[in-house]
Amino acid sequence: MSVRMAMFVAVSIAIGAVAASPQAVGAAAALDYEFFKTKVQPIFVKKRENHARCIQCHTEANNFVHLERLAPGQTMWNEEQSKKNYEWVSKAVSPANRAQSRLLIHPLAPEAGGDLFHSGGRQFESKNDPDYQVLMQWVGVTANSGGFSK
Repeated sequence: MSVRMAMFVAVSIAIGAVAASPQAVGAAAALDYEFFKTKVQPIFVKKRENHARCIQCHTEANNFVHLERLAPGQTMWNEEQSKKNYEWVSKAVSPANRAQSRLLIHPLAPEAGGDLFHSGGRQFESKNDPDYQVLMQWVGVTANSGGFSK
């Protein structure tokens, strides 16, 4: 392989790695960090009737969305942990089709348009759930009579 071709391949790989990083995904999605920290993160620690808290599975298992572990007695993440959570959770938002983002679809009941399976159960029975509305607001979509719109 020529030196020129090798350089092209190396640069292409490097650009792809940067573009796929959590920081790039989050930046590309233009998601509000402060809104995430103050409104979205509390949803992950909230006890929902008949459901485990999000942090129970998403801190221990190797899930697509990972949350930082809280220390014993800690009720909310510190700044460093919040930034890591933001990076991970931002990966579950699809800038190209925010309404179909994994963050919105995966924990939503299938009857409401969600995935067929979520090992943590159906955290949201409908798109009208106030916490689900917060997620929608952060992702940048609005409920629209039968579905989502940007």
